[in-house]
Amino acid sequence: MRTETLETEIVQAPPAAPKKLNLRRWAFLAVIGMLATLGVRWWIVSQGYESTDDSQIEGHLDSVSPRISGTVTWIDPKVENNRFVDAGTLLLVLDPRDYEAALEHAKAGLDTSAAETHAAQVSIPVVDASAFGQLHSAEAAKERALAAVNTARSEMLAGQHKLQQDEAVAARAERDRVRYQALVEKHEIARADYDARETDAVAATQAVEADRANLSALEQRIAEAQSFVTEREAEIDSARAAPQQVTGARAKVDSASGRVELARADLHTAQLNLSYTKIYAPVSGVIGRKTVELGHRVQPGQTLLVIVPLDDIWVTANFKETQMKRMRPGEPVEIHVDALGRTFHGKVESMPGAAGPLFSLFPPENSSGNYVKVVQRFPVRIRFDAGQDPEHLLRPGMSVEPEVTLR
Repeated sequence: MRTETLETEIVQAPPAAPKKLNLRRWAFLAVIGMLATLGVRWWIVSQGYESTDDSQIEGHLDSVSPRISGTVTWIDPKVENNRFVDAGTLLLVLDPRDYEAALEHAKAGLDTSAAETHAAQVSIPVVDASAFGQLHSAEAAKERALAAVNTARSEMLAGQHKLQQDEAVAARAERDRVRYQALVEKHEIARADYDARETDAVAATQAVEADRANLSALEQRIAEAQSFVTEREAEIDSARAAPQQVTGARAKVDSASGRVELARADLHTAQLNLSYTKIYAPVSGVIGRKTVELGHRVQPGQTLLVIVPLDDIWVTANFKETQMKRMRPGEPVEIHVDALGRTFHGKVESMPGAAGPLFSLFPPENSSGNYVKVVQRFPVRIRFDAGQDPEHLLRPGMSVEPEVTLR
C-alpha cells in the first residue's frame, strides 16, 4: 500500500512545473509593460520641455575711462577689484592744474572779446558822426596795439632771461642734490642737509616750470596783440572810405560778437575739461580688471577699470535649432545654477535674430558649394524673475542649465 502511494506521488509531481513558468512569464511581461508605460510617459512629458547645458549668465561690463589725458593724483581706497561701489562715487582724480590754467585763460579771452564787442558797439555813432575822428581813433588804436606788442615782446625777452637763470639755478640745485645724496648715503652729512638740498632742487624745478608757463602766456599775448594790430589796420582802411565806414563798423560788431561766442564756447570747453579731472562711477556694481594706480599717466579712452552691475543680468542659452520649434517669448524657465546648486525661475525674454556663428569674427560661408549640414545653435535670452537673488549671488559668467516649459 505504501509503495502504491509513492508511485502515485511520483506520477502526479510533474504537472506543477508549468504553473511556475506561467508565473515567471506573467511577472516578466508585467515588468516590460511597466517600463514601456514609464518610457511612454517620460517621452510625453519630455515633449513639453527643452533644456541645454550650453548657457551662462551674462551682464553689462561698464568700462570706466577718462575723457582727457592727465596724471592720477588720487584714488579712492575702496577702489579695488571685487569691491562694490555706488553710482556717482568719486573713483579717482587727475591733476587739475593744467586745466585750471586753461580755464583762467578762457575766462580772460571771454572778457577780452566782450570788451572788444562793447568797444565796437560804442564806435558806431562815432563813425557815423565823423569819419575823420574815426580815422584818428583807428590810428591811435593801432599805435596802442603796436605798443602792446612791443611791451609783450619786452616782457617775453625778460621772461626768457629769467628762464635761463632759473634753469641754471635748477641745474646747480640738482647737482647739489645728487652730490649730497651720495654724501648722505655714506653717512658723511646729516639727513637734514640732504633734505634741504632736495627742497631747493624741487623749488628750482617748479620755478623753471612757472617760467615756461609764463613764456607760453606771453607768446599768446604777442599773437593776440599782433592780431589787434591787423584789426586796427583794417579799421584805418575802412575809415578812409567814409561812405562805407558805418557798414564796416557794424560788421566789426558782428565779428566781435562772433568772437564772444567763440570765447564763450572755449570757456565752456575749459570748464568741461576741468570737470573731467574727476572720474565718477557711472553705475553701481562690483569693480573688476582695475589697471590704474596712483601716478599713472592716462589717455582718453584708456580703460582704467570695469564695473559689473549685479542688478541687470540675464542668461544666454544656446539651443539647437531643432529645439526651437515651439519655443516662444514669455515661456517659463527653470534655471539651475551649478555654482550655487540652486534652481531659479525666469522667462524667455527674446528670441535671437540669427544663429550664433553668424555673429563670430569669421562667420561661416559656403562659397565653394560643398555645404555640410550642421545643426546650428541660437542664443536665446532668458530673464530672471525679480526678487530671487537679494544677496546678489548670481554673477556674469556662471554656468547654468535652463529648462524651458513649452506651451
